[in-house]
Amino acid sequence: MDGILPLWKERGMTSHDCVFKLRKILHTKKVGHGGTLDPDVDGVLPICVGKGTKVIEYLQDGGKVYIGEITLGYSTTTEDKSGELVVQKKVAAPIETKKIDAAMQEMVGEITQIPPMYSAVKVKGKRLYEYARKGEEVERPKRVAYIESFTRTSEPVFDQTTGTLSWKFEVVCGKGTYVRTLAVDTGLLLGFPAHMSDLTRTKSAGLKQAEAYTLAQIKEMVEQENLSFLQPIERAMSQFTSLDLSEEQYAKVRNGVFLAKSLLADQPEHTENIALFYQGKVVSIYGVHPTKSDWLKPIKVLRNNLQEGKA
Repeated sequence: MDGILPLWKERGMTSHDCVFKLRKILHTKKVGHGGTLDPDVDGVLPICVGKGTKVIEYLQDGGKVYIGEITLGYSTTTEDKSGELVVQKKVAAPIETKKIDAAMQEMVGEITQIPPMYSAVKVKGKRLYEYARKGEEVERPKRVAYIESFTRTSEPVFDQTTGTLSWKFEVVCGKGTYVRTLAVDTGLLLGFPAHMSDLTRTKSAGLKQAEAYTLAQIKEMVEQENLSFLQPIERAMSQFTSLDLSEEQYAKVRNGVFLAKSLLADQPEHTENIALFYQGKVVSIYGVHPTKSDWLKPIKVLRNNLQEGKA
């Protein structure tokens, strides 16, 4: 059983919980996830099975789409609604939508973020959340994130009783973006403490909400011997330039032989990794040799036994 499974992770579970349950449902230990989702967040979680586990890193590099809600008026320890209150500054009156939109637009493009204390980033060998649970503060490394778009999708709702202002949003972003922090930083631009009050991931690594399955659905399909929920490994290759190999070329690639860069005659200046295909299946990832710029070297071999009629 090999492939990519678009799982719809429900709230209340960690990404690791999902992997643990799927190993039992699918009766295989070779299961991994391609992008963590917090327990309070639901949405698309790419799962790799069998040989699919070889492409996890490429799924993690893919873009993501989230819908959620930002609330101004107070911040929390976790930067979402599950944390304890840190700072409160009540919103006394509605804020003009053009000011909100302008603040959100400032977050578009390449930005620098400081990861939340309640996150899995490692500092001196320990996860930040381990320090946070002990009440310890440590210096957090800055990270660069890319925001393709960040738009308001609802009218702001002002609650005079609680002194809060909330609105829904959609964000299209790259690897490593902390949407919680995006919400907090947007609030700071508007002059208020803020937190992310809701979040759902609707797309990850090219996998969409419409094609995702819940754990219960997958369990039922497996019991019916229906594995149609598995997507081919090739779905993880969409970000790469691809090259179809001849039988002679594949005979070399399966043994990890260097290839002349002249094979990319139409892209002589190509510097990114490329996906090599044979008989419609991806077999290897190659990249430009670090010291021999006219040659391509293997980065990762995915399949080397297609000539024996195996997958």
